[in-house]
Amino acid sequence: MGEEITERSFSVEDFDRFRAHLDAEMSLLAKWFEGNKFCDDDFQCGLELEAWLIGQDGLPVPDNSLFLATLDRKSVVPELSKFNFELNVLPQYVAGQGLRDMQSELRSTWSRCEQVAASLDHRIMAIGILPTVTDTMLCPENMSPLKRYAALNEQVLRLRRGQPLQLEIEGLERLTSTHYDLMLESAATSIQVHLKVPQHQAVRYYNASLVASAFTVATAANAPLLFGKRLWHDTRIPLFEQAVDTAGPLPRV
Repeated sequence: MGEEITERSFSVEDFDRFRAHLDAEMSLLAKWFEGNKFCDDDFQCGLELEAWLIGQDGLPVPDNSLFLATLDRKSVVPELSKFNFELNVLPQYVAGQGLRDMQSELRSTWSRCEQVAASLDHRIMAIGILPTVTDTMLCPENMSPLKRYAALNEQVLRLRRGQPLQLEIEGLERLTSTHYDLMLESAATSIQVHLKVPQHQAVRYYNASLVASAFTVATAANAPLLFGKRLWHDTRIPLFEQAVDTAGPLPRV
């Protein structure tokens, strides 16, 4: 996950080989669950933060390649669009100083990112949806030049049989947009916390996370604007649901 690939297009044999590997992995996963092979260690937590590169005028800057090369930190990586990037924090045990250590590492990395951005006459910002991003900015020319993003874009459109992605959001105002690429996804950024729990408690914690998400969104929702339209309190929800829709029997999000 997140590693670069060598090809962006695939043959029928590639898909057959992928399905065989996936079946083998799922069988192994089932055996691990049955045999309680997953770690029952103490809780561990990881974190990733998606952020924006912006100019002094507040507009997004499609310049993550130069920014990341200048920064030169393995924990900070490109995102789908050239004006986004991602900060990763090493997983920590939650007990003791774990959460404080994660906070310290994130602050240190963020501070360094600010310094590098300033040296390029840019700024960085962590925000759910940047109000100044426009529909026309979300185009293939502003996609990060990595084969895995090109492959993802190609395969989603293949599953949709070439049909464009249609964005329709009804909020305080109404927004519609049509895209022949996945760049709509890059308009929504977030902070994601990953919690590793003992296997015997996994179901309880999964259900608890669903319940907690309601309070989290109600408390922290703050992405009301997209392309100048006033929509939901957190417009990222319908945006992300529709931006990666493969038109299959089950929704991807």
